[in-house]
Amino acid sequence: MESQVQAYIAVAVFLLTYALIISEKIHRTVVALLGGLLVIFLGILEQHTAIEMIDFNTLGLLTGMMIIVGITKRTGLFEFLAIKSAKWAKGEPWRLMLALATITAVGSAFLDNVTTVLLIVPVTFSITEELKINPIPFLITEIIASNVGGTATLIGDPPNIMIGSQTHLGFMDFVINLAPPVIVVYILTMVCLKFIYGRRLKVAEELKQKVMEFDENEAIKDVPLLKKCLFVLGLTILGFILHQFVHMESATIALGGGTLLMLLSKINPEHVLHEVEWPVIFFFIGLFILVGGLEETGIIEAMAVKSLEITGGEMVSTSLIILWLSAIASAFVDNIPFVATMIPLLKTMGELGGMSNIDPFWWSLALGACLGGNGTLIGASANVIVAGMAEHRKYPISFVGYMKVAFPLMIMSIIISSIYVYLRYLM
Repeated sequence: MESQVQAYIAVAVFLLTYALIISEKIHRTVVALLGGLLVIFLGILEQHTAIEMIDFNTLGLLTGMMIIVGITKRTGLFEFLAIKSAKWAKGEPWRLMLALATITAVGSAFLDNVTTVLLIVPVTFSITEELKINPIPFLITEIIASNVGGTATLIGDPPNIMIGSQTHLGFMDFVINLAPPVIVVYILTMVCLKFIYGRRLKVAEELKQKVMEFDENEAIKDVPLLKKCLFVLGLTILGFILHQFVHMESATIALGGGTLLMLLSKINPEHVLHEVEWPVIFFFIGLFILVGGLEETGIIEAMAVKSLEITGGEMVSTSLIILWLSAIASAFVDNIPFVATMIPLLKTMGELGGMSNIDPFWWSLALGACLGGNGTLIGASANVIVAGMAEHRKYPISFVGYMKVAFPLMIMSIIISSIYVYLRYLM
């Protein structure tokens, strides 16, 4: 009885916290921390358990990459890329948006989506400032592109990393099975975004001409530092690609890269650490504890188990329910704890049901969790990072405003994924 009461309290705190985040009356970092602390104060989690619920691998990855990006910004590399992109697009806003989104999607597949947005967002702000246009449509497009692109590979999104580490599936398995639907989803998403934003974005001809006259080479401020940054960034990317083989977590690689760059650059660490988006880091801490309360009281597990019971273990309906449940849940709850709960459940179901091949379940989980993260502003790590950076630049992205654009596109991507999963694995 007591555990049931705790479950109700955990759900109430969770819903209240998310309602306050959506209302935007109080800063989301403060709300998330309050929600996390309430979970501890009300006895749902002990403090040591709450700390265990925090995913320090995610936090370490974010911090390390923020350090690398913060130092690299000093070289002028992002301004160079901004001018290069703008000149390629000839100052046309839609062409520029498409170029930046495509770079984001490809980068998210081969780095990870958090790293990619950390690199691309400063570029976006630089060029939109020159063209005197609102950066928010560009940022929303890049968030969506980052999650779509990150779905395609093992290293593109944390849920895929978790699935890969707990199964027999390797890097090329993810590419072969997930890249085809991702390409279709990306193309259709960009077509929809052109209809949404294409006509709104107008730039005066003199500003386009001004951009075409820029010399991108003048943007580079420190060539020796740039060489060091590119060297460390290359090592870090290689580490992400090989982390599965060298048995190292992504946080270790990112923090190692950040520390090495601080050592080579000889910049005062106090100045470097000012570049870390600490409100974003603490938002995640509160969120992990909050969701940990749902995990501890069995709410997330009960949702997953119930959905599997409904299907009776039948392959077609189970795969599609996993896909849709993962998508809807990942839009509102961070997909990392959800996927962590689903992995052992799916393994157990496969064993109890005597299923020799449950790969369709893994692809459904990966597609649902990664693409579902596009549904809301708090659905995935990249979303929160971009929102934090935008707020820092005085261009806050509204929770409801983002959802109006992204949620329907997310539903479209899951419909496409459902057709793909059914035709490829279940017919």
